[in-house]
Amino acid sequence: MKLFPLEKAFEMACQGVQAYGPFWEHVLGYWKANLEQPGKILFLKYEDLKEDVNFQVKRLAEFLGCPFSVGEESRGVIEEISKLCSFDHLKNLEVNKSGKHPIGHANSVYFRKGKVGDSRNYLTSSMSDHLEKLVEDKLNGSGLTFKKS
Repeated sequence: MKLFPLEKAFEMACQGVQAYGPFWEHVLGYWKANLEQPGKILFLKYEDLKEDVNFQVKRLAEFLGCPFSVGEESRGVIEEISKLCSFDHLKNLEVNKSGKHPIGHANSVYFRKGKVGDSRNYLTSSMSDHLEKLVEDKLNGSGLTFKKS
């Protein structure tokens, strides 16, 4: 996998030129599948996880048919799972700090800060505006929305 400068990668992503096709097609495909088969597809947004991770972990367990018992909840099992699956914990695992993907790039490229809206620290305001408009256009009429940061 070739890593491009941010400007080039941004341009390619906006044109839908990505390894597995346009981002919005994947998102919309899973969104529509979730609407059609809510018992088979669970659609989670990163923003919602960041907002209330414990609620989303509980929701995921229920979706998988393994809800937490009252005892597990009172013992803090949900919070412990949330901590083990947190961005900071995963980012600091040795495999993610020094490991490499089979095609050669460092696993660390998958981790930046894990902050909602952090893209504004990397994209220019015109890039952010363009991306916001593009996503809005591509998702138009689907009922799927993302919080604006």
